[in-house]
Amino acid sequence: MIPLEKYPHIPFWFTLRQAVAVMEKSELDINGKKSLPRALLVFDEHYHLLGCIRRRDILRGLEPKFLRTMSRPHRKSLFDVEIDPNLVDLSAGKISSAMSSQAEQSVSEVMTQIKTTVAIDDHLAKVIYKMINKDLNLLPVTQNEKVVGVIRSVDVFEEIAQILL
Repeated sequence: MIPLEKYPHIPFWFTLRQAVAVMEKSELDINGKKSLPRALLVFDEHYHLLGCIRRRDILRGLEPKFLRTMSRPHRKSLFDVEIDPNLVDLSAGKISSAMSSQAEQSVSEVMTQIKTTVAIDDHLAKVIYKMINKDLNLLPVTQNEKVVGVIRSVDVFEEIAQILL
């Protein structure tokens, strides 16, 4: 488990831009191994866990609105064409501007709500079951109904490797 004070977390009112900044500067040191977080925990003003915001959530939130209103097949067709390298700057400017605008929305608008947690004294088998059953890579760890840390699938895998090898 990674203790909460060592895992990056933010308040729900942070913008996507702020979340990107926190994620970019965060580095986890787990048993001498450096790792980047794939998600940030999101808390309310009373330090109650609301959810997490994954890299994928941030990317989804930054997608320009004009693209989101199109059907999936139509959006896909926009990117299935050969692009004239002389026109890339023209289109990239519009996309960058739209993304910059989207970056001011609150993380609470795109975060993933927490589906489940594990207790600090739960068995490894229960952790594995919840990760597989809920398709999660990160589980908040609680003690007396308070979040005290997180456990990542990579941590579980390392624990399994120690058992098997």
